[in-house]
Parts: sequence; C-alpha cells; structure tokens
Amino acid sequence: MSIFEFLGISSAQAAAATSVQHPAGPMAAFSPILMVVVLVAFYFMIIRPQNRKRKEQADLLSQLVVGDEVSTIGGIIGKITQLQDDFVQLSLSSNTTITMQRSSIATILPKGTITL
Repeated sequence: MSIFEFLGISSAQAAAATSVQHPAGPMAAFSPILMVVVLVAFYFMIIRPQNRKRKEQADLLSQLVVGDEVSTIGGIIGKITQLQDDFVQLSLSSNTTITMQRSSIATILPKGTITL
C-alpha cells in the first residue's frame, strides 16, 4: 500500500499532482518581459542614485583646501589646517586640533560659519 492509496488518492491523481505544469496562455509570454522591467526599475531606483552619491562625495573630497570649514560624518565642525593624502587636520578651537581621515568629511560649510 502506497502513501497515495492510504490517503485515498488514485495513482492517476497522484501522477497529475506531481507532474510539472507549465503555464500556457498569454501570461507565459510576459514573464521574461516582467523580469527585465523589474531589473531596469531596480537599476534606476537603487544602483544609479548610489553611484551618483558616491561620485558627489569623491568630488567634494577632492575640492578640499586649507581654510575650509567642514562638518564630519560624526557631527564635528572644524576648520581645515592641514591636508595630507588620506588625512585632514581640523582645528576645533584656538588650542584644539584633531587628525581625521579625509573620507570622514561630510560637507563643506559656508565661510564664517564657525568662529575660532
């Protein structure tokens, strides 16, 4: 006695239930088109804006000069006193200077924002 007979299912019904049925009709033709539409939407909604934001951040970091007033990712505001390849020295007050990674700069503030 097989499991199908135990459940009261005939062998013809079991064979029909376990066979793979492919969709037929008008919706079967739209499946590849729908996948392409989803991939294009994914590109324009997620990948493209991230690439644009990354490029804008790289442009901002390349424009830094000594004397710029900046805000860091952590919210620290200071004036750039020295630039190196990967590091920046920020003056926070008249006697406080810190060294940070250049990539931690979030924005360049307008001149005169901070007074030291």
